[in-house]
Amino acid sequence: MSYEMNDLLELMVDQGASDLHLQVGQPPTFRLSGGMVPIDGPQLTPADTEKLMLSITPDNHQQNVKLNGGSDFGFAYLDKARLRVSVLKSKGNYGMVLRQIPNKMFSLREIGIPDKVRELLFRPRGLILVTGPTGSGKSTTLASMINYINETRDGHIITIEDPIEYYHPHKHCIVTQREVGVDVPSFSEAIRRALRQDPDIILVGEMRDLETIEAAISAAETGHLVFGTLHTNGAAKTIDRIVDAFPANMKDMIRTQLASSIVAVISQVLCKKIGGGRIAGYEIMVNTTSIASLIRENKTFRISSDIQTGASLGMITLDVHLMSLVNRDLITADEALDKSQDALVMREKLLAMGAELRQL
Repeated sequence: MSYEMNDLLELMVDQGASDLHLQVGQPPTFRLSGGMVPIDGPQLTPADTEKLMLSITPDNHQQNVKLNGGSDFGFAYLDKARLRVSVLKSKGNYGMVLRQIPNKMFSLREIGIPDKVRELLFRPRGLILVTGPTGSGKSTTLASMINYINETRDGHIITIEDPIEYYHPHKHCIVTQREVGVDVPSFSEAIRRALRQDPDIILVGEMRDLETIEAAISAAETGHLVFGTLHTNGAAKTIDRIVDAFPANMKDMIRTQLASSIVAVISQVLCKKIGGGRIAGYEIMVNTTSIASLIRENKTFRISSDIQTGASLGMITLDVHLMSLVNRDLITADEALDKSQDALVMREKLLAMGAELRQL
């Protein structure tokens, strides 16, 4: 029996799987509600994975895999799904991971973003960062924010992505979506060019190097609302990560720039929901004069206590949010403990409220 890509994609959409893994020596495997579920069938052979790879991979990306051992691209399966595809080489054979990008745009309420944060999306300028580990739903959160702006403000939105994930039609805004490697050579170059294209809002898919971070901060300072992502956990670590990207002689200047330009940092993790599916846990920091001075003075370790006292501004620590998800029977106590920032304190709080934890 040989596997056909269309059949696998059909099954993926039907099952609502977030990812499809195709590796030699293992049947095609779905990620469902966070767990790995192999399909009932024979293991994939090197010939199978090569055939499946060739069936959807454009020629230039096939060349990329041969030269660099991997390539990423966006792909549409009929009108049923968009996928982010990563092709790789492993032990000399081809492998693939396909991530399904939900067709439906979620509202900010549906993904659990507080109303106070919605108000920030009307700011004329500044930097809003969405952070978290890979696969924590950052793209979904950003897409929901961009969609909300598109429906409620007028202006010009430019997104810079690698690859383009969610397609945004023009609504109240004109939306220009640019793909790195297809429409423009790099993130930093795309931001520089964007500033000449009369933008109001700029989305930077990934702030992965010094040049991109620098370009994003200066775009935020010069009167644009800039959204970006980083693979960091928590607001304080996000600020530190940005500052650490710069050489020593520039750190003070960047702290000053960040203190004035940052609007909010939203850090998220994706938790397994009781009964199946996933739900995001958030830490939300909204910049205040107090937090700005902590950033300027390099006292980011004190940001967490400001978040704890900033509930009226929509701020919340990750652990408090996870506790509320446990209280509402949306996630288990063990899941909250796994995803918490301070496991010792979280453990005490969970035990104090009578939660049963697995023995560690």
